[in-house]
Amino acid sequence: MTATVSTPVLAQWFSYMDSDDPDRVLTMISDDFVMSVLFSKGGGESAEFVGDREGLVGYLAQREKSTLVHHIDNGAVVDGVEVVLGRTTRAGAFEATFNASAQVTADGKVRRVLMARTTEVAFD
Repeated sequence: MTATVSTPVLAQWFSYMDSDDPDRVLTMISDDFVMSVLFSKGGGESAEFVGDREGLVGYLAQREKSTLVHHIDNGAVVDGVEVVLGRTTRAGAFEATFNASAQVTADGKVRRVLMARTTEVAFD
């Protein structure tokens, strides 16, 4: 994973997601966590994963492990919300572009996550 210090929580999140043990992101979430991940399959087709902790558990169960690498290309923090633009690679080749926003609590836990991914647009 390529990280940026301006968004340390999302950098850690994607580091865990890229590892052999992505379930470690479960240690990063608050008790009132809510998420939505919109995942493009290409060709205008997509799937959305929504919910609380159990929604995240379901999302983690269906995804490939240790296959994709997340690269954060740009990031910012505004009023406790980390926002990033990045890309994923598979075996070094471009796979998709993603946006992620995470609301972070005062004690560093992720309270809200909104993510979107597409294979159709590259910011190169």
